[in-house]
Amino acid sequence: MKANQLLKNIVLAELESAVKSYLQKQNVEIPFDDFKIRIEYSRDEKFGDYSSPFALENKNLLKLNPKDIAEGVLSEIKNDSLFDFVSFSPPGFINFRIRPSFLIGYVSKVMSPAVSFAKAEVLETILLEFVSANPTGPMNIVSARSAAYGDALANLLLSLGHTVKREFYVNDYGNQVYLLGVAVLLRIFESKGDHISFQEEESDESIFSLIEKRVLPKESYRGEYIKDIANELLQDLVHSKQVGDWIQNKNWEDCIQFLSKYAVEYNLSRQKEDLNLFGVQFDKFYSERSLHESGEVEKVPTLLKKEDISTIDGKLHFLSTHYGDDKDRVIRREDGRPTYLMADIAYHFDKYKRGFTKLIDIWGPDHYGYIARLKGAVESFGKTKESFMVLIAQQVNLIENKEKVKMSKRLGIFQTMRDLLAYLGKNGKDVGRYFFLMRSSDAPLDFDLDLAKDESDKNPVFYIQYAHARVCSIFRELQMNISEWKFPSELKDEQFQQEERIRLLFWVSRFQEEVYDTATHLEPHRLTNYLQSLSKAFTKFYSHKDNRIKEKVGEERDQLLLLIYVTKLAIASGLELLGISSPEKMSKEVEG
Repeated sequence: MKANQLLKNIVLAELESAVKSYLQKQNVEIPFDDFKIRIEYSRDEKFGDYSSPFALENKNLLKLNPKDIAEGVLSEIKNDSLFDFVSFSPPGFINFRIRPSFLIGYVSKVMSPAVSFAKAEVLETILLEFVSANPTGPMNIVSARSAAYGDALANLLLSLGHTVKREFYVNDYGNQVYLLGVAVLLRIFESKGDHISFQEEESDESIFSLIEKRVLPKESYRGEYIKDIANELLQDLVHSKQVGDWIQNKNWEDCIQFLSKYAVEYNLSRQKEDLNLFGVQFDKFYSERSLHESGEVEKVPTLLKKEDISTIDGKLHFLSTHYGDDKDRVIRREDGRPTYLMADIAYHFDKYKRGFTKLIDIWGPDHYGYIARLKGAVESFGKTKESFMVLIAQQVNLIENKEKVKMSKRLGIFQTMRDLLAYLGKNGKDVGRYFFLMRSSDAPLDFDLDLAKDESDKNPVFYIQYAHARVCSIFRELQMNISEWKFPSELKDEQFQQEERIRLLFWVSRFQEEVYDTATHLEPHRLTNYLQSLSKAFTKFYSHKDNRIKEKVGEERDQLLLLIYVTKLAIASGLELLGISSPEKMSKEVEG
């Protein structure tokens, strides 16, 4: 299915044709491309299905009042087979109501017997990197939001026809990982009966000296989960003996390096378990350590343009101000150690080297200032800035009893992804994903735990799922197997004279364009909003006494069954794109 076959684009084409005819009759010499012509959904359904602010947005070009412009354009719209009516509403909107007979033909074509999706005009090979949580502890709530967001985006981009791979970048190298090993070592001492204390102020005292004093460095990790890692290791006779030998010989460096890798593997394995519970599967877990060990990080200065590299005060800088950054960035320290930026440049260069034409990263809210420098590096090593995109998954506030739940990863006072799924119970995956997706990702999210726990239709995801389950319930009530039902080849006009039926038909007909817009704008919350509106239209239809399908016979019953069947297809397909189930039975079933 091509994008120009979407319903709103069919309407737009008719409007453009009418505008051209109107301009020609007005002897307007302004190039047609200079005019802004767009279609949007009507804010109030009483005015129509679609509207256009053409008259308002182009009044200065035409030097006429919006009413005259709109009425002139309306006089050129002749397609009676498409429109039930076209009209003007102040201060300058052109309104369109689609004829039910056209909607019937359209829905029959694109929704039955299976859903078709509109394809992108230019297909890309996309690497979507998301979550990439530090393997220094359990996965937190912001990472859970990123997981839901990234996985839904991958599904949506696939619906457009793109090739998409999901990737998780494992930050298993550097000082943070080293400090993780130190924390595990101190907890091992504690498990053997030693008293450990916590450094409250940073000092110049060496890590080894603090270890011997049984003091956990201030910048290390204090969470209870560190005890779990230590206890797990001590239960392994081989590993515990090796660590014991290092401790006895005070070989702190080898011991810390080993414990760092062990703790990373432990945390990463549990992060993968959490992701599986959340229904998120990655094509690749990419190790930062592998980049360093392969020597790719050290090659970075040779990849960037010579004029973008400079040594200042003994440090090698990437001159990211050439690309709009607020200051130049160090990529190699005086002692020769690479910075995180240098490794990230190597990683993104490798992505392109693997054949991807478009890179999309989803980062947490504390990385916004990092975007300019990395986008600059991408340009410096020869790729277009349009080929690399960074999306931000903003902060999540857990709300319980109308109060925020406090979170702190380093101190171990936080709600994890696993905690959330356990709290939500058997519906954790569906409810969690929906709540993370129902608001724009670039805005902070208040996650209402009380509402998420509610299993009534006050819970927005259940409201949608109930609509799907009700359709299935109607078929069961009529003793029809929905998977084997022989439905009519198309909907017929005479059965669609009532407002509730026409409105539901229109909302179903919007499905393809809603998915297309959601995917092209990378905004899954658009689809959750649409599914809510579609379910609301179904509920209005279902509640009307003249739509009691089990009381109908013959063609009218078959036509109404087809209408609710394509409604079911839209709901199920939309939920599937979001990674949410569409149950056929729920506790709150209502008969048909």
